[in-house]
Amino acid sequence: MEEDGEGIVRDRSISPTRVRTGSDPFLVACRLFSFVTALAAILCIAVNVYSTVRSFKHGYDVFDGIFRCYAVVIAIIVVIAETEWSFFTKFWKVLEFSAGRGMLQIFVGVMTRAFPEEYGQRNDLILLQNIASYFLIICGAINIISGMLCFGFIKRARQAKEVSREQAVKDLQELERRREELEALLIQERA
Repeated sequence: MEEDGEGIVRDRSISPTRVRTGSDPFLVACRLFSFVTALAAILCIAVNVYSTVRSFKHGYDVFDGIFRCYAVVIAIIVVIAETEWSFFTKFWKVLEFSAGRGMLQIFVGVMTRAFPEEYGQRNDLILLQNIASYFLIICGAINIISGMLCFGFIKRARQAKEVSREQAVKDLQELERRREELEALLIQERA
């Protein structure tokens, strides 16, 4: 510690605070998986909308079209659930947990897979239905397994830690800014 010309004792060994705010790799992986799952659900939405239009337009099967409409609505719920929007999860508590989301994803995947062979010459539609449905079923199975392994608990604990760390960094920056302002006022007053 040394005294400056104004009689103020300062510790010159302390450098300005710099806090490294790196992302938690586990949370990054969870966000990436949620993004991939949302993409799979969007693919299921597209396939089911296309199948619905074909069912109603060509008169293949009205009941298949209605079934596809329900699949679209539930797939939209899957996409919203993957955003973990607190307003939405407040009303659907089961979707806070990965096992609940996984079961819903598997249900949408099975609904997308239903009735594929009725289109005869439309092998590209059947292939797209299979890809979309199995992709979402795999994501749902991974969610159920991660729910059984308590990854949701770990994820929520790390999210809380990340939020508290971010708040601590903001508070520290605010204190540093305030300290600099007070030092500037003290220097002006001494001068």
